[in-house]
Amino acid sequence: MGEVMDRGTDACKNHFAECKVMNIRQTRRGWLQELLLGCEAKTEFKYFTGKNQTAHSLEDSNDCERCWFPQCYNWKMVVKEANTDVEIISVHRPMSLCVMACKDCTPQEAIVTSNGEEMGRVKEEYFYCVESFIITDAKGDPKYRVHPPTCVRGMCVNYFTEGCMCGRGMCKIPFWIFDINQENTDGGDAVHIGKILKKPKSVMTEIFTEANAFEATFPHDADVAAKATLVGASMYFNSVFFEVSFVRQMLSKVVKF
Repeated sequence: MGEVMDRGTDACKNHFAECKVMNIRQTRRGWLQELLLGCEAKTEFKYFTGKNQTAHSLEDSNDCERCWFPQCYNWKMVVKEANTDVEIISVHRPMSLCVMACKDCTPQEAIVTSNGEEMGRVKEEYFYCVESFIITDAKGDPKYRVHPPTCVRGMCVNYFTEGCMCGRGMCKIPFWIFDINQENTDGGDAVHIGKILKKPKSVMTEIFTEANAFEATFPHDADVAAKATLVGASMYFNSVFFEVSFVRQMLSKVVKF
């Protein structure tokens, strides 16, 4: 157990050991390319603890795969310390079938490593209505279950847990983190121990670009490896669910790329 818990670079341990909340902000890099050409640009993130930027990352991926398979292409992202460029973690999402209900083969996953050592994985779970994911540790043991809050006996996503969609809850989409042994995770009042919240940046940013922002609130019992994996989950959820802007969605209905 000690060997597993001691994984990761010194930078990884320094940044995650005492961290309770991390903000992850996507930059507007490549927004014009995506808007006018309909082709995905490489994703770039900045990472903040409080108001201080602590890290940055730029996606490494194939141009053709990004263009033709925007929600399932193969990518890797190395999160580097802001001042030194020392690796904190690396996140790799292999190409696989898109996340979908009742899929019993080739589940999507993202692998989080640090200094070449696996920290954990985010794995798509078999589901019927609402997407669900399992967070595993370095040994492959399930640790957390993650999915959006639900309603109607778990058949629909509850978009009102962060407030009214026409008010302060506008454009806020949470993914709740549950202990893997918790039996009931359905309903807007389900007890959760952390969350990954997709937050709005501004109305214009939300409509015309894909520059998303996330806030990862870690469970109180999460160790360094678990926190690193949940940050990787934030990046993974962005690529799966939020990599198409509203304008591009509307254009795609008029112009078939």
